[in-house]
Amino acid sequence: MELSVVIPIYNEESNIGELYERLLRVLEPMPLAGGFELIFINDGSRDQSLPLLLNLASRDARVRYIDFSRNFGHQIAVTAGLDRAQGQAVVIIDADLQDPPELLPALYQKLHEGYEVVYAKRRSRQGENVAKKLTARLFYRILANITHISIPVDTGDFRIISRKVVEGLRMMPEQNKFIRGQISWIGYRQTFVEYDRAGRAGGTTGYTYRKMIHLALDGITAFSDAPLKVATIGGFVVSGIAFLVGLYTLYSRFVTHDYQPGWPSLMVSILFLGGVQLISVGIIGEYIARLNANVRQRPLYIVSDTNMPAARSAGQEAGS
Repeated sequence: MELSVVIPIYNEESNIGELYERLLRVLEPMPLAGGFELIFINDGSRDQSLPLLLNLASRDARVRYIDFSRNFGHQIAVTAGLDRAQGQAVVIIDADLQDPPELLPALYQKLHEGYEVVYAKRRSRQGENVAKKLTARLFYRILANITHISIPVDTGDFRIISRKVVEGLRMMPEQNKFIRGQISWIGYRQTFVEYDRAGRAGGTTGYTYRKMIHLALDGITAFSDAPLKVATIGGFVVSGIAFLVGLYTLYSRFVTHDYQPGWPSLMVSILFLGGVQLISVGIIGEYIARLNANVRQRPLYIVSDTNMPAARSAGQEAGS
């Protein structure tokens, strides 16, 4: 198999048909000696996405599907596709058509110029509100500054990767996946192709602000211990301030005798110290929670049904 296209699906019934047609128009003329496969991962969709995928698979042998037992999340869906992809090169693309399939020939060409990873870098983002653009821009730049690896800014999971990179990803057992960070950590020669990201073709996004915050936490905790250092430094700073306030209190009480006892200053100090302590405990708790998830060693996903061979990695099947 020359090329695999991994497509996570969550309530995308309005986009699957058009995506399939556009992929065929792009891939069929390409010089793919070993052919290609389209791997759709149904991540617990509640609409008609699965029946549409089953219909496509019955008409086209190149269409593969993986149906999860429930919603496991976008990054896990991509991981399942990578676990079963047979291609010497693998494309990761979302089903909302914001990432254009027409960019695949350019990505494929770059890959054959000696690169192992070619990611799509966004010049512009249409159809997104100011708040989402601002938070995304801020997140990517903060992550780039606090991690010890070079994670490209203004990129998502839309990219093409070689078989070497796929095998590297399969060796990473983390429960809290941040795939674009893992690909950067693996290394090899990487480059990008710029494009203008279109608005969503249909339906509503499955990436709520809550899920984006969760993904951001996964990215930060997986590749940086900066929050722990901030908590430690913050503790020293607050302790220093408390020590100076204590000296000032003793000076006022025994030297200047200008001492007015009262609860406001006491309450402010208690609330301030308590807030810092809770923030620090929360940061530590985020890391411990992720350690706990990895120690349990549960499968990343459960496959309910598929027309593909068994995975070589973390997923397990139930009643396929």
